[in-house]
Amino acid sequence: MAASFVSSLTAPLISAVLGGAIALVFLAGYLRRKRAAIAHIPPSATAAAPDQPKHVRPSNQAQHKKGHPRPHHNAADKDAAKKHHHLDVNTLRGHTDSVTALHFSNDGANLSTVCADGAVRVFRIDDTSSKSFKILRINLPAGAHPTGVAFSEGSSSVVVAAQALLGSSLYMYADVSAPPTAQNKQQGKLSPPEIKWSHQKIHGKESVLNLAAAQATHGPGDGSTIIISCSEATDIKVWHGKSGKELGTVDTNQLKNNMADISPNGRFIAAAAFTADVKVWEIVYSKDSSVKEVNKAMQLKGHKSAVTCLCFAPNSEQIITASKDGSIRVWNINVRYQLDEDPKTLRVLPIPLHDSKGSVCQYDHMSISPDGKVLAVTSGSTLQWLCVETGAVLDTAEKAHEGDITGIAWAPRKIPNGGVPVFILGTAGVDKKVKLWLAPQLGST
Repeated sequence: MAASFVSSLTAPLISAVLGGAIALVFLAGYLRRKRAAIAHIPPSATAAAPDQPKHVRPSNQAQHKKGHPRPHHNAADKDAAKKHHHLDVNTLRGHTDSVTALHFSNDGANLSTVCADGAVRVFRIDDTSSKSFKILRINLPAGAHPTGVAFSEGSSSVVVAAQALLGSSLYMYADVSAPPTAQNKQQGKLSPPEIKWSHQKIHGKESVLNLAAAQATHGPGDGSTIIISCSEATDIKVWHGKSGKELGTVDTNQLKNNMADISPNGRFIAAAAFTADVKVWEIVYSKDSSVKEVNKAMQLKGHKSAVTCLCFAPNSEQIITASKDGSIRVWNINVRYQLDEDPKTLRVLPIPLHDSKGSVCQYDHMSISPDGKVLAVTSGSTLQWLCVETGAVLDTAEKAHEGDITGIAWAPRKIPNGGVPVFILGTAGVDKKVKLWLAPQLGST
């Protein structure tokens, strides 16, 4: 009977013990979670306790994960947070569409741009570090989409190439550097000039790829501005900047042009086209300084694939070319080509820019500094500075623009930056911006 009594008590006792053990387990888990919650009090709560030492307050960095609200930043904070390249000096804003081309005046004090919004803008560059610039805006005729621009006669006029339904046109606007009138002086805007001369359908229905300008100082040249317009077909035309007179036409006969340039002294024209050879023509001047004729002078042979861009050295005696074959060549064209003396290759340099797959990039634009020491080149949105002598990379700005770079140009002489004269490079992009850059120091990386 006693055994049966003990047996009747054992079952409830075991159940009670097991139930208590389970309860203790759950209680312990609850207490652990509670302690963890207390240990991870949000930073805002600890910030409210001024007695707590600063060095033990938890940081709120890396706390903003996906799905959690981020702290508010005002515009000044956002600007401060932007990381600019150390050679990035300033950005010229005001364009409402892609900037298609740009060009500095001879004195470097004015920069002209053309934009897909149908306007020409002339910026007065007194100091590249200024917070604001005086701007002259010129609206092109309706339906004209500008593709090229070049200063003519110093900084007093600009010539603009524009594409319309019937073909390309040239427009020359004078007095673009006139001082502000009393009426609009407060706005810092200049009164728009009128068209002094124009030509319609200059290359048939084909578009103008680029304009280039130089002062005729070679031989009997009188210093007048000579402008060339390069068609997307195969023809290149030569114009007198002031009068608008057509001075000559050359044809590359190479399926299509990529771009063309004129030497700084107004003597030679060179074209980068579909084939690997670069053709060079000479502008011959008469004793009265007028253009007599434009003759084929020489051919640069050595590249194995199409030349995408080129430029003349400041001394007008060398040409630098970049090709799809992955090389840059520096040519000496100061030869007696009339006696069948061939131009000489001075240097062959590898293009140092590669894409994510390791393939050599293709340069779209190039321009050499006024001292002939730094070559600026672009590929897509990347801007790169190379040493002309060695081909070494002096600096690189990846994503220099938010999108492709559409044009580059050096100011032809040093201009003030914070009062200090420096060489300045201008770049234009599809991101509606024009940027100003310092020249890198030779030997820097």
